[in-house]
Amino acid sequence: MTVTPVSPLRLGGGSGDGLLRRRGPGVQRLLHLGDEPVLVAVAQAGAGRVAFAARANSEAAVGYGLARLRFATGVDDDLTEFHQTFAGDPLIGRAVRQHPSLRAARKPLAWEALLAAITEQLIEIERAIVIQRRLIARLGRSCPHSGLRDAPRPAAVAGEAPVRLVSAGLAETRAFALRRAAREVASGRIDLDTGHERAWALLRAIPGIGRWTVDYLAVHGQGRYDQVAAGDLNYLKVVGRLVTGRPRARADEAEVRGLLDAYGAWRGLAGEYLLWAARRGLLPERRSVTYA
Repeated sequence: MTVTPVSPLRLGGGSGDGLLRRRGPGVQRLLHLGDEPVLVAVAQAGAGRVAFAARANSEAAVGYGLARLRFATGVDDDLTEFHQTFAGDPLIGRAVRQHPSLRAARKPLAWEALLAAITEQLIEIERAIVIQRRLIARLGRSCPHSGLRDAPRPAAVAGEAPVRLVSAGLAETRAFALRRAAREVASGRIDLDTGHERAWALLRAIPGIGRWTVDYLAVHGQGRYDQVAAGDLNYLKVVGRLVTGRPRARADEAEVRGLLDAYGAWRGLAGEYLLWAARRGLLPERRSVTYA
């Protein structure tokens, strides 16, 4: 299946957790529909197009795999309004013009984004990736013919003893939070795919799950461009420098939200451009943050 993206799209490489692997000109991933494995792949096809492929025993699994991979790549997202509105923005406009294919990195399933968010709380990303790889190796499902593994199902994590999760590198509080969240998702009491706001509220009622975790889920697992993980350290650093002009300054979460709220329903994507621009020295030395 070859698709012409609605808006410009440039695919990335494999993922740090090892679930998405570079194979030839594209990347591959193992997913499951129920107990049925489905191998999916995506690659650039020239002339701005993207080629998707899926292999499974049933048409239902093929369709499921393609749908989840399309969501993860954002190939169907129409970003025309964002580009037209903010191409001349004094803060991120230059980045928007230079990199019109930028998207927020997504997981194919919301549960995977929640799993990643909980493991990444308050630690360096390198340590979090080690934990994620251990959990995938212990609890993920494999496919002998592909050499790939799928992420652990909520039920698998829910049935794991907290001490086993701690042995993978999680702090004890996060191990309990992860297992509690997995139980709620596995039972259907929390539906991550519909009624997002209700799911966020239920998740935040779990000890150890705060706003950053829910915001991460919204952006990277539910495709919500109107949400932003404003408590992320990268945002605090970038906005701190913009507000004060001092390289080592740190903003607070309210200052980050105050800056990005100006982008309305696109604040999440604007945040991605803010970070991308900061890494490339495209931001002004200082900018005041104003509040409505």
